[in-house]
Amino acid sequence: MKIIVDTTEAISALAAKRYVRLLRSRPNAVLGFATGSTPLGLYAELVRLCDAGEISFRDAMSFNLDEYVGLDGSHEQSYRWFMDHYLFEKIDIDRARTHVPSGLDTDSATAEAYDQAIISTGGIDLQLLGIGNNGHIGFNEPGTPFGSRTHMVELTDSTRQANRRFFKSLDEVPTHAVTMGIRTVMNARSIILMALGTAKADIIRKTVQGEVTEEVPASILQLHPSVEVYLDYQAASLL
Repeated sequence: MKIIVDTTEAISALAAKRYVRLLRSRPNAVLGFATGSTPLGLYAELVRLCDAGEISFRDAMSFNLDEYVGLDGSHEQSYRWFMDHYLFEKIDIDRARTHVPSGLDTDSATAEAYDQAIISTGGIDLQLLGIGNNGHIGFNEPGTPFGSRTHMVELTDSTRQANRRFFKSLDEVPTHAVTMGIRTVMNARSIILMALGTAKADIIRKTVQGEVTEEVPASILQLHPSVEVYLDYQAASLL
């Protein structure tokens, strides 16, 4: 596990260089994307690099980590809308080659098909992760088995409260989500974990230096052979 610490702005630029190196060596790479406020700077930098001709997603494919149950892709709080709005519509990726779990078709067969679609491509080359204050990656809440694959999960109260700022009220925050499982994430050949701000400092300490336990889902990343953790100084303050 490699730890990279710098300012918030620099972290996005440094992470973006990882994508430049990958796509120059493997233009048809399979990318795993994440949503939330943390990767916005990275996505803005990827858009800038694409506009400048320094990177191309023309032959790439993507799979997103998760989606809220009950929201279709046109809802402004859906993760499909987020990815289209902040990244896919602004780069040269083929939209038909971008995949986000369905928030409407949520049965186990559909979840299994999502995993099979990833497997059929040869697997994810680079998976981007954020981290919840309780250690969740994707929407894999504490207690999720490390062997889990894509599945539907009930969101904890703390996760719904953390995401309340994106909705008009807590009542509008979905209670469930579809998420890649922890095993799905760990099958990626390389992983980037990004965390920003003092609020993430304690969970980053537990993730990087604590016991590997299902009560801190992100701690399993200690066992992956190729993880880069990008932190600003505040998120790294307890290491």
